[in-house]
Amino acid sequence: MKTIDCEGSPSEIGFQYGQAAAVEIKRTLVFYEGLLKSKSKFSWDRVCHEALRFLPLLQKSWPQYVQEIDASSDLINLEKLGFSRGSGFPFDSILALNVRTEIAYGMFDDGCTALSWKTDKESYLAQNWDWQLQQAENLVHLRIRQVQKPSIEIVSEAGLIGKIGLNSAGVGVCLNAIRARGVDFQKLPCHLALRACLDSHSKDQATEILKDAGVASSCHILLADPTGGVGLECSHNDLVEIVMDDRGIVRHTNHYTKDHPLVEENIDLPDSIYRLQRITDLTDSSDTPSSIEAIAAMLKDEHGYPVSICRAQTEKSMVATLFSIVMELNAKLATVTIGRPVDGEETIFLKPS
Repeated sequence: MKTIDCEGSPSEIGFQYGQAAAVEIKRTLVFYEGLLKSKSKFSWDRVCHEALRFLPLLQKSWPQYVQEIDASSDLINLEKLGFSRGSGFPFDSILALNVRTEIAYGMFDDGCTALSWKTDKESYLAQNWDWQLQQAENLVHLRIRQVQKPSIEIVSEAGLIGKIGLNSAGVGVCLNAIRARGVDFQKLPCHLALRACLDSHSKDQATEILKDAGVASSCHILLADPTGGVGLECSHNDLVEIVMDDRGIVRHTNHYTKDHPLVEENIDLPDSIYRLQRITDLTDSSDTPSSIEAIAAMLKDEHGYPVSICRAQTEKSMVATLFSIVMELNAKLATVTIGRPVDGEETIFLKPS
């Protein structure tokens, strides 16, 4: 997996990222152009047009992300400073990648299993990220040093500025896709919501930011720091918290577990219900973990194969576990296994500082 180091202002970070990941970004654009056309019948021009509907909100309330993706601070200067200049791709295409969940209106069927566990000695946050095998070659390890904000390390699809990982304050985030209709262009797109969490100094600060901003579409964000974890089930209409149980655990997969009035959910992955029960059974039957090995072992679970916690492709689906991550948030360290964790193709470490 390619490691990319970026530092400086948002515009400088975007330029460095775009230059270093130009090949992977191009492949990611080709992948999503094809996927969105097959799922929604949208042309890429239509996709970009939809993405630009978020621009007024982002310009007003999140200009640093617009700068990082593409343009100068006032969006009037004709010189392009971010991804467009760095990677050579149009601003609207890179924006579309960063709001691809909202454009798809809950059409994607990626499946993931996530877990946080606060013990007396450590706060763990972990996830298997399951998605189309074709995207495996386009994952990057992104390291960002920002001005007056925490440093960040994430594993991301090339072109996205927010994804799964942690920051130098010990704040970590994971993401579960949820298939439900509805999008609000006056709220923060979910991948940019992940970035907002990683720009925060604590779980509580990140939670308040998302409550105030709202999240534009359906997803579950599992957020944790050294004090423990909280689940945020998001829709275009609301945000509902899931608190730790009496053992300090929060678990989630790819369906809502709380009531969300006025939201139409389509549970397209019946194994999501099974995987949630399975990770619940594994944690309930487990002693309190004393190391990451106990958490990592749960993510290797193949009960119910191939649509297990450690997921494998089938004749009908190319979705499989592309990476597995276990974060130790007191230590500000994450261990990432590339590929299915039972195979262990490669291991990398995230340690923002």
